[in-house]
Amino acid sequence: MSPTTAILAAVVVPLIGAVFIVLNGRSANARDAVTLITAIVTFVVVATLFDDVASGMRPTVTVLEMLPGLGITFTLEPLGMLFAGIASGLWIVTSVYAVGYMRGHHEINQTRFYTCFAIAISSAIGIAFAGNMLTLFVFYEVLTLSTFPLVTHSGTDEAKRAGRVYLGILIGTSIGLQLVAVVWTWNVAGTLDFRDGGILPGSISAGLTAVLIGLYVYGIGKAALMPFHRWLPAAMVAPTPVSALLHAVAVVKAGVFSILKVSIYIFGFDVLSRTGASEWLAFIAASTILLASLVAMTKDNLKARLAYSTVSQLSYIVLGAMLASGIGAVGGAMHIAMHAFGKITLFFCAGAIMVASHKTEISQMRGLGRKMPITFACFLIGALSIIGLPPLGGVWSKWYLSLGAAETGQLVFIAVFMISSLLNIAYLVPIVVNGFFFAPPEESHDDHNHDDLSHAAGYPGDVGGHNQWKVRGIEEAPLMCVGALTFTAAGCIVLFFYATPLYEFLLPIAGGGTP
Repeated sequence: MSPTTAILAAVVVPLIGAVFIVLNGRSANARDAVTLITAIVTFVVVATLFDDVASGMRPTVTVLEMLPGLGITFTLEPLGMLFAGIASGLWIVTSVYAVGYMRGHHEINQTRFYTCFAIAISSAIGIAFAGNMLTLFVFYEVLTLSTFPLVTHSGTDEAKRAGRVYLGILIGTSIGLQLVAVVWTWNVAGTLDFRDGGILPGSISAGLTAVLIGLYVYGIGKAALMPFHRWLPAAMVAPTPVSALLHAVAVVKAGVFSILKVSIYIFGFDVLSRTGASEWLAFIAASTILLASLVAMTKDNLKARLAYSTVSQLSYIVLGAMLASGIGAVGGAMHIAMHAFGKITLFFCAGAIMVASHKTEISQMRGLGRKMPITFACFLIGALSIIGLPPLGGVWSKWYLSLGAAETGQLVFIAVFMISSLLNIAYLVPIVVNGFFFAPPEESHDDHNHDDLSHAAGYPGDVGGHNQWKVRGIEEAPLMCVGALTFTAAGCIVLFFYATPLYEFLLPIAGGGTP
């Protein structure tokens, strides 16, 4: 298979899979098998492109030309390869987890769930492979629309309200800000193609450059930069596999990936550093890192705490891009991978806790680690990676982000990274400590609530019992859930030891130099 054919196949295969998921909707086993097979095939196709990109090739294919020099074009480069690999690879793991979760939680509309999930992955890969800003914008919108039914999956009034917030903010920012920036770029540069060094050098003044990049950064609402972050906590009404999709596999990663692409290939580091156009956004990103962490500390609901943690962690990547430093951009790109594995592990664990014990509030989880030792041990691994401690992968992305701040002389941002890591400890580690080292509270009927918002719709309540994995006092979630979260936790460790190949693969986005 040629690289151009593989690029098209990677985008199309999930769509074909979505059709077959619908056709097999009457048989749960067949439908789930189609989902897993489609995810595996998609990842294999994406993986065939790795060597070509690593060797310096930049395969390009234009699907549709609307105007001379403007069309739907795919071009593969290291940053896009990273995002496509994460989205397609974690789709497999999330699908395995989803089968255990959706069945264990007796969710309805599972066929619609898997269909929309497949379309979302196709659009995420389209974003990853986008060769120009028009292509990225089109698939960005498709990703928003395809994930809306997932956010409102439970059908409750609360889910519908969350869906309105989700759609309102993401569509509002993309049409009202991002599209304006795209049209403006076309007007001043005469092209929307992603090019090394950017396409705007000398085209507009420093002041207008600052306005334009502001339109892009806030127009890419999926990056959840404050104050356009409310859609992310609101979307926690969705089932946990959707939370994993939002936080680790596709949606938020599409946001921060797009900001990196814009800063590298539309503006270029030279323009941003010379004009100082992105400095004000760097301080907003730094403020978001700290403020979201402080809000996370106040949340007793586990998924809500993790949601605000994601808002904070995404701004690490935004800050890396706004530093206008090659090594900062590499650190931001690495954080896409490190955060993906760490945060998906935490959300998988949150879902496993809910499925096995019905508990969603952190205050209810004292002593629960003794019944669910695998889940809580994996939660600890994911938490330590988010914090940035060795031997977990998160330490390396924070290291290179700090180097980027040092390279640009912005020592205040190094302090922000350090304070944030301390706040990460404050809101993540106590969950594990309470689970393992505190006696469980006295059980009452009220303790067995169904606070998970997707379950609150009134679905069957037989969550646990024969759906649990019980072995000698251990009462874990279904085996497919536990297997998935164990795999992603192991990935956090693997990324620590194999960070150098990832760094070297991403180095071309820094201009090919060494820090």
